Amino acid sequence: MSNKILNSLSVDAACSGNPGIMEYRGVFTATGEEIFRMGPFQQGTNNIGEFLALVHGLALLKKQNSTIPVYSDSVSAMAWVRNKKAKTTLEHCEANKILFELLARAENWLKTNTCPNPILKWETREWGEIPADFGRK
Repeated sequence: MSNKILNSLSVDAACSGNPGIMEYRGVFTATGEEIFRMGPFQQGTNNIGEFLALVHGLALLKKQNSTIPVYSDSVSAMAWVRNKKAKTTLEHCEANKILFELLARAENWLKTNTCPNPILKWETREWGEIPADFGRK
């Protein structure tokens, strides 16, 4: 049984439909205080939201010179960050143009920055829903 680190940032996304209306946010794990929230965006996917939330969190923590860990419950988003590339199959359209601009910015940020923050998998089975969860299940 692993112990979660409360002095951390937790990120998550929610999407109604696939694709659908998507938003994401980051919260301080210990208190649930919302640190950032983005969206809603049209014609997004949950994986895109999870990836953008993770990169947003890493960039914010870097600006603050914080080395606290970041939790995500998305294996896909963690892999995309590790590979510095969003492997989405979502088709571009006028409604999601902003999302593809944000994806390009996120990928560029990952390629031009290093971050000391550990990215950790949130253990939902052990700990319940991630604190950043939108509670819409």
